[in-house]
Amino acid sequence: MSTLNWTETFSHALDAAGVVIETQSQTSNSISLWQIAGRHWQKLAESAMTHRLRWSAGWAEQEGDRFIVHALFEKQGVYLRIHTHIDLAKPELPSQATVYPAANRSERHTQDMFGIKFAGHPDNRPWTRHKAWDKHQYPLRKAFAMQGRPEAVTPPDMDYAFVKSHGAGTYEIPVGPVHAGIIEPGHFRFQAVGELILNLEERLGYVHKGIEKIAEGRSPEALARLAGRVSG
Repeated sequence: MSTLNWTETFSHALDAAGVVIETQSQTSNSISLWQIAGRHWQKLAESAMTHRLRWSAGWAEQEGDRFIVHALFEKQGVYLRIHTHIDLAKPELPSQATVYPAANRSERHTQDMFGIKFAGHPDNRPWTRHKAWDKHQYPLRKAFAMQGRPEAVTPPDMDYAFVKSHGAGTYEIPVGPVHAGIIEPGHFRFQAVGELILNLEERLGYVHKGIEKIAEGRSPEALARLAGRVSG
């Protein structure tokens, strides 16, 4: 299958699988944009895996009383951006993480920031959501104030269900989130037997600053300036 025709072949395969492409457009020779119904979100991922597409990114945005959820796939240097619309009143989609493990944390982040549920997700624990917001507050929704809640005191997050391991000689090493160096806070939980690492689980997002929120609507030039200030 050549670079020039794999998207067309993939489109026919989706049609045969009952996945209707509602709209199609192309921004360049290497980027295509397709819209599908939310009920086909997982089925599309299954077909993409069969056709050896690489899952590259996932994100969401709010537009009025609906969310637009995006997934980016790549093959042979050609990108395919899939998006779907879901209602604000019942924000739910089938999970693509059941097909592509790379989608796991992206979906968890979208869940934390927008309150979108990914049905069937293999690990729906909070990822970047600690105790800074109330249960039904989602920082990237339009109704959330841009300045956040500077007066709020964030309680310690003591209830996160880290992965457990058991067995003779198994021990657990917690590291962070406060570190002696200049890196940002991050908690790392090791399970090991001797020098053999059985599992490493990390949790980040302790100093969430709302950068995504203040980046909304900016031009590429303004985003570059914002990134420069944040990095500085």
